[in-house]
Amino acid sequence: MIANLTTPLIGIVSTIAIGRLGDATLLGGVAIASMIFDCLFWLFAFLRMSTVAFTAQALGAGELQEIRAQLVRGLIIAALIGACLIALQVPLAAILLDAMGGSDGVTRAARTYFAIRIWSAPLALANYVVLGWLIGQARATLALGVQIAINLINMAATILLVLVLDAGIGGAALAAVIAEAGGLSLGILIAWRLTQASAPLERAALFDRTKLLRMLAVNRDIMIRTAALITAFLFFTAQGARSGDVIRWGFGIALVVAAVFALFGPALIDAMTASADVRQHARDYLWFVVLAPLPGVFAFAYDGIFIGATWAREMRNLMVLSLLIFLGTWFALRSFGNTGLWVAMLMLYAARGGLQALRYPAMLRASFRQAPLPA
Repeated sequence: MIANLTTPLIGIVSTIAIGRLGDATLLGGVAIASMIFDCLFWLFAFLRMSTVAFTAQALGAGELQEIRAQLVRGLIIAALIGACLIALQVPLAAILLDAMGGSDGVTRAARTYFAIRIWSAPLALANYVVLGWLIGQARATLALGVQIAINLINMAATILLVLVLDAGIGGAALAAVIAEAGGLSLGILIAWRLTQASAPLERAALFDRTKLLRMLAVNRDIMIRTAALITAFLFFTAQGARSGDVIRWGFGIALVVAAVFALFGPALIDAMTASADVRQHARDYLWFVVLAPLPGVFAFAYDGIFIGATWAREMRNLMVLSLLIFLGTWFALRSFGNTGLWVAMLMLYAARGGLQALRYPAMLRASFRQAPLPA
């Protein structure tokens, strides 16, 4: 849990550092670009989710070579996807930044950040695989160590490049690349130490057709499910962006302090920005963040169960239905502005957990039927 909580800290640290410079345009650029990367990389979170599930299943079955094969397969896919993202960076930046609806100055700043941080794509996606591989073996402490290392490197590099060397938004993006590279190097070293006593991985085992097809099918369904979820979050962010600069920064900063909202939210808001208007609007939306974990905890818990059982198709279908509920709620409450948008977000969490809870008993019976007891 702690490892997952540290995942968005790269974007948060960049936002804090740029926010201390006092330039609203730069702050807007890094906030939008960080959100884009969180969502873009999150789209490929199946690399972590499926690796957790398949590694855990291989461990339970005692298939030691398959555990290694899962890591290598995941790293290959991460490298291929990352290379594609780098190759398509120009059209991706144009489409995604235009969809966010920021001002010209904010969009220019975001484009600068995007052009540098996109080079971290293969590294960040490979880190997903390594973390999933470690967690799938119940080595969560090592996974936490890798995440902490990534964030410590990012913090140090951001402070040096942005606040000391005055490299601006480009420095914040470069710090993220350096952090992902450092984390991957540590992760690969850990994986090598854990597997060095094992027998060499055979090519036939690595490219086993049946296992590859199953992995691709599960990854496809998780990706569609994640795309539906990301659509809701991007829609949420884009609608807020169209409400004006202050409103965007207000709920954006409220989101990133969600982990400690109840006790330290107002103090962290003050630390992240010097703008009185932004601080006030962040406080206005903070109470929505206080409510979010109540329906959200069920969605996150059932996500873990469905992923572990590789019920990816069910996750996909229920997430698409949840997205429709989210959009329907927003449409019904759109006259209430950002308040209606936040209510729709809470409904998204409730729908995700509620629908999975309803479906869970049937899936449990279908997948884990008990054998009849002997007479």
